[in-house]
Amino acid sequence: MNAAAPAISVQGLKKSYGEVHAVKGIDFEIHPGEVFGLLGPNGAGKTTTVEILEGLRPRTEGKVEVLGFDPDRQRQKLKDRIGVCLQATNLPEKIRVHEAMDVFASFYSRHVDLNKLLRRLQLEEKKGAFYRTLSGGQKQRLALALALLNDPQLIFLDEPTTGLDPQVRAEIHSLLEELKGERRTILMTTHYIEEAERLCDRVAIVDEGRIIAMDTPTRLRRQSKNASSIVVTCATAFPENRPAWAESTHSVLDGNGHTLTVNSRRPAATLVDLVKWIDQRGMELTDVSLKQPSLEDVFIELTGKRLRE
Repeated sequence: MNAAAPAISVQGLKKSYGEVHAVKGIDFEIHPGEVFGLLGPNGAGKTTTVEILEGLRPRTEGKVEVLGFDPDRQRQKLKDRIGVCLQATNLPEKIRVHEAMDVFASFYSRHVDLNKLLRRLQLEEKKGAFYRTLSGGQKQRLALALALLNDPQLIFLDEPTTGLDPQVRAEIHSLLEELKGERRTILMTTHYIEEAERLCDRVAIVDEGRIIAMDTPTRLRRQSKNASSIVVTCATAFPENRPAWAESTHSVLDGNGHTLTVNSRRPAATLVDLVKWIDQRGMELTDVSLKQPSLEDVFIELTGKRLRE
């Protein structure tokens, strides 16, 4: 594959099961070294799309290239170059960790040093442990190890932290950020907005088999119809009569009159004008914060649904 070519190229992808149209014609490209997220509610078509890219499911229509291969026609060549971490990886209860690594390594034409990989994923002490004795976090780290043992250029992560407690999720995030730092290409699906905002260079929002928005998380947030909110608290109450500060659209006082929320399309300009006004009145500013529209806000605006529905 040409170094300048996209790691993944999808054009007019469709997938139907009889009268059910799971994917209705989507287009996107993922650049080498990019972390790309697919966001969407259950049934949106994310998993079907990923399974087509992995060579696990044939497409109905469209053109797909993954690392220069057609997943339908060159499945074995593609599988040797990619890593896949599923939402739930179930191994036999009595297989030992090192046995699982050895079995999966035999599927590929090359593999990394397995001991080093176990050490990296904090599983070295569990090398001889049965799979059933591992905690949820350890099982997910083992799933990541199995996805990385062939030193893949491209990694597919399907809901990599679903069902894990916050501490374990944070550990997995750290590992994923390491992979991101290595400039590996990653395609991930997730139900966690904060995960997408933290890890993804770009995201595509998928709903009812179509991509309805695609950009960086920051640019998508800027497209929100919801204005940013500036929240300021003063030691004394605000007056009832207040000016229209630069670029502000609306302001609301709380019950005791000490905290003011100002909505703005250009919060930086509004904040400067607002703080200057407070200072001119001799009021003591005790707290100030800025709340911007989240990716969750954008998602709800576009789909009318929450991500985890």
